[in-house]
Amino acid sequence: MDLCLKSKIALVTAASQGLGKAAAISLAQEGAIVVICSRKKKAIAQTAKEIHKLTDADVIPFVADVSRLQDIKKLVSFVKKQFGTIHILVNNAGGPPTGDILTMSEADWDKGVDLTLKSMIRLTREVLPSMIKQNWGRIITITSIAGKQPINDLIISSTLRPGIHGLAKVLSNKFAKHNITVNTVCPGNTLTNRQKELMEARSAKQKISVKKYLEGVTKDIPAGRLGKPEEIGDTIAFLASEQASYINGVNLLVDGGMAKGIF
Repeated sequence: MDLCLKSKIALVTAASQGLGKAAAISLAQEGAIVVICSRKKKAIAQTAKEIHKLTDADVIPFVADVSRLQDIKKLVSFVKKQFGTIHILVNNAGGPPTGDILTMSEADWDKGVDLTLKSMIRLTREVLPSMIKQNWGRIITITSIAGKQPINDLIISSTLRPGIHGLAKVLSNKFAKHNITVNTVCPGNTLTNRQKELMEARSAKQKISVKKYLEGVTKDIPAGRLGKPEEIGDTIAFLASEQASYINGVNLLVDGGMAKGIF
């Protein structure tokens, strides 16, 4: 299937590794020109080279911290200056701090809000004018199963992700008339560095091995395994496509059936 993404300009944030990198790869494989960013210059430059070698697509690295407004403005300005517009925005950021309400500090909450919620608000606000002008756009935000089914030790994520889902729904209502779709992708347990860190911390807390902890996790997943980053990336590429033009305002679980609710 041709997803009609050839020469589309895509911006993927926090893409030096994990789900952001997977999204960038899938978009590049479909012929999109991809700008990727990260706080780490060496890591993002290396990732751009890897994706170009794998896909032969144009992949441009940029150093930016999406928790900082000025970095976001510089990033979007750079893309517009280089290519004139942005067709596809994939909002992604590292996970916020973990803990519970008695241990999380004011600084932890502020960091989570800036990184997880405000980054999506700010990036979306910066790219929307171009999408409205060209009468076409795709805004896809990577959130988490925690936005659908709260997770106790991911209290900040479980608080902020539903807010992102609500905002995405409002934006999908408002801007559909401009051929702009706004959706979120909610991954379940997926084999990324972030997931490995969580498994190590949780298994240590329970005083069991990581292998034993993983066995318990997979029992709760009907698919019987963790997800692969490329499965999230391919989902994002499809949502960015012309074929997905009637999918709008959806908070899409990609979790192997782990979430228990029906909404």
